[in-house]
Amino acid sequence: MSNVEKQLDDIQTTVEREVPSDITITEVRYEGPELVIYTRDPKRFARDSDLIRRLASKLRKRITVRPDPTALSPPEQANDDVLEIIPEEAGVTDLDFHLDTGEVVIEAEKPGMVIGRHGSTLRKITQGTGWTPEGVRTPPIESSTVMNVRNFLKQERNERRDILERIGRQIHREEMSDDKWVRITTLGCCREVGRAAFILSTPETRILIDCGDKPGSEDEVPYLQVPEALGSGAHSIDAVVLTHAHLDHSALVPLLFKYGYDGPIYTTEPSRDLMGLLTLDYLDVAAKEGRTPPYESEMVRETIKHTIPLEYGDVTDIAPDVKLTFHNAGHILGSAISHFHIGAGLYNVAFSGDIHYKDTRLFNGAVNNFPRVETLVLESTYGGRNDYQTDQEDSERKLKHVLSNTLERGGNVLIPAFAVGRSQEIMLVLEEAMRNGDLPEVPVHLDGMIWEATAIHTTYPEYLRDELRERIFHEDANPFLAEQFNHIDGGEDERQEVIDEGPCIILSTSGMMEGGPVLSWLERIGPDPDSTLVFVGYQAQGTLGSRIQKGRRDIPLQTRDGRANSLTLKMDVETVDGFSGHADRAGLENFVRTMNPRPEKVLCVHGDERSTQDLSSALYHEFNMRTFAPKNLETFRFL
Repeated sequence: MSNVEKQLDDIQTTVEREVPSDITITEVRYEGPELVIYTRDPKRFARDSDLIRRLASKLRKRITVRPDPTALSPPEQANDDVLEIIPEEAGVTDLDFHLDTGEVVIEAEKPGMVIGRHGSTLRKITQGTGWTPEGVRTPPIESSTVMNVRNFLKQERNERRDILERIGRQIHREEMSDDKWVRITTLGCCREVGRAAFILSTPETRILIDCGDKPGSEDEVPYLQVPEALGSGAHSIDAVVLTHAHLDHSALVPLLFKYGYDGPIYTTEPSRDLMGLLTLDYLDVAAKEGRTPPYESEMVRETIKHTIPLEYGDVTDIAPDVKLTFHNAGHILGSAISHFHIGAGLYNVAFSGDIHYKDTRLFNGAVNNFPRVETLVLESTYGGRNDYQTDQEDSERKLKHVLSNTLERGGNVLIPAFAVGRSQEIMLVLEEAMRNGDLPEVPVHLDGMIWEATAIHTTYPEYLRDELRERIFHEDANPFLAEQFNHIDGGEDERQEVIDEGPCIILSTSGMMEGGPVLSWLERIGPDPDSTLVFVGYQAQGTLGSRIQKGRRDIPLQTRDGRANSLTLKMDVETVDGFSGHADRAGLENFVRTMNPRPEKVLCVHGDERSTQDLSSALYHEFNMRTFAPKNLETFRFL
């Protein structure tokens, strides 16, 4: 008998001893990081609201209780019973019963009413039907991504269950080594922005944190083939943790499955959906530009199939000696600071990913309160000595001034925007400004993936700033549904109609002008001296956006008929700082200053050489801590 089998036998014995004698336990099994208890008496379990909590405390594991199939009422009968229990105001749109697990997925406009206060409605459903309910939100804006991900996972339930069981056995395997050390190896994004990738290793476990591309470069990818990473085979990686879905962190995660990886991807639920959206578009753009994509779309589906979503604050076992907790990073939807607790109190490491320390219109500011942190791996995008961004109110005031002047003279405004994060931030500014009369009401056209990304934002309002979340809960106040917003889905013909109709504002991908529909708009609007190009996000070195921002006006451009050409920009070019999803120099220093507890060591990464070295030096002098500005392929040993 394997160690895991013996462990499960012992757990089942403990569970049977702890539950009342009239509850029959038929099986216990690991599914991913969770312990799943199957019972013929789910209704009895549900009557004791404290029983699961007591078991979780006793076993020190995350527990899910599911009914044995023999205990379930027929789906036809359960359907009517569930609808009778849930308040009509919840707006139930779909019920999906899964006989293999005894779960019913309830899609509703207001899933909070499906859950009930402290889970009371969920318990009533189990008490009345035996089924284990799960509530999900009906997107206020229809999202093909959310629908496709949910349908795909539904189709793959059996295989996914096998995957989770295998992962669960890996997580809870017996520790094999008595050595005690922790190492971090840098595979990318050191003294540069992009291709984020790190290996966190112990004698027992190897975890890959992020695996992204480098904006403006086709060839520079993370150093995955070195011995510390995949050099000894993709099977040597125990887990992948994704801090957020931007391509410089997520683009090459599906590549791991091409190399033979078959383990878990830990990220938040919205990051999973956004990763699917962005990586499929990444492949599409590569194909349109005549480049060979690094992997096939099937690898994106494998990534989603292997993803285990975690919520902020949940402490989760991901290896025999590692626990992971996600905390809000304030950067984009679902972005997470990843906190690793290693061993039985041995060492704690936090990877910031990308962070925004202050509240924005979209998100609450980054969390920096942890039980313990000895080492912090900190982004440094705006860590340079003079990298201070404009105050948000001043930034919005300047943006409205630039837009107003352009619209008054009959010009159009083109804003290159990242589909995820900055676009929604700008949409909120424009909606309020037009509602309050600070800007004339003109059409705001959303091109590329912006509308789809916005739909995903409205699907997960619990990840948004408190006030915005409340507005989205009330359909008549949802700012993303304002009538000014128009989704461009008619291609080149619709773009020409937009230009012919007169002054407007256009938000279009890509945010660094490295391909995408923004180039089509630039071809149309660029020669117009009355129009304005407005940068509101970071422009990485080497990108077209960076070259234009620095003053270049004659730019190479492939015309709509596919011919190579050059374009002379006559439109105004403006940069409005303050809308970045990254903390500026002051925000990064304040993040560390107020961090509880303050780390002993800081590795400054994800910034150009000047930014990482400036921030490292400043933190050392101000807080008397050990700081580093590592290069790629360095390894740091702790303990």
